[in-house]
Amino acid sequence: MGKARSRDVKSPRTVVLDSGALIAFERGDERMRALLLEARASGARIVIPAGVIGQVWRTPATQVAIGSITRAAETTVISLDKVMAEAAGVLCGRRKTADVINASVVLTARREGSAVIVTSDVDDLQHLDRGVEVFAI
Repeated sequence: MGKARSRDVKSPRTVVLDSGALIAFERGDERMRALLLEARASGARIVIPAGVIGQVWRTPATQVAIGSITRAAETTVISLDKVMAEAAGVLCGRRKTADVINASVVLTARREGSAVIVTSDVDDLQHLDRGVEVFAI
């Protein structure tokens, strides 16, 4: 089982959110809310791959919390364009898995450099890349 590695999220850096992180926020998870407050206070960028939003977005009228994250000034939503989709497919092929959205989360974190991924899916993300830094929520 993969272990989550965590650095202090307080320093300005990039925080990549996966669907588990968004769901935790929506459900009022205190750790997730505190993490986002710290990230915002420190000037960190919040990055969400667009496919992650597709995994969790079901009822806009009741998903106010998720909408507040996706519309925030410090949030960047990364498109799943042709280049990212192909790279995610290749990564899935190499690691013998099928979750293209998880692969896009890993690739986004790689592209962002010193990013930390906030996830409830540590093992699957580390299966894709043992080098990514994750924060288990």
